[in-house]
Amino acid sequence: MQITSTANVSTGAVSSDTVSGSQQTLTQNDFLQLLVAQMQNQDPLNPQSDTQMAAQMAQFTSLTQSSAMSSSLSMLQANSLIGSTVSLQVDPKTTASGVVQGVVLNGTTPQVIVNGTNYNLSQVISVTPTPSTTPSSGPASSN
Repeated sequence: MQITSTANVSTGAVSSDTVSGSQQTLTQNDFLQLLVAQMQNQDPLNPQSDTQMAAQMAQFTSLTQSSAMSSSLSMLQANSLIGSTVSLQVDPKTTASGVVQGVVLNGTTPQVIVNGTNYNLSQVISVTPTPSTTPSSGPASSN
C-alpha cells in the first residue's frame, strides 16, 4: 500500500508553511486538490458527511463569485480613470503623473496606461479631472 503525504489535508487545515513562497493565496485548483485529497484520505469508519462537503462547496462558490466581482469592480474603477490626470507612485522615491490614455487587463489585474507605460491601479495616489478645452463660439471681435 502506497501512502502519500497530505500536509494536514485530512483535517482541512492549511499551515502557513504550506502557503509560503511567492504565492500567498489558494486558487480554485488548490481548493479542488485539497478536496480530492481530503476525500481520498478520510477515515472509512467515520466519513465526512455530505452536508459538510456541500457547505465547503458553497463557501468555495461564494469565494469564487466574490473574487470575480472584485475583479470586475477594479476594471470599472480603472475605466473610469480614462482621460483623468493621475499621480502614480512608481517606486518609494519616484512619482509620475499624466493623463490615463487607456486600460489593459494583465491577468486579472487592471493596469492604467499613462505616458505609454502600464501601471497597476494600486500605484495611483491621486486623481484630478483633466481640464477640458472649450471650443470658441465664433471669431473674436476686435474693437
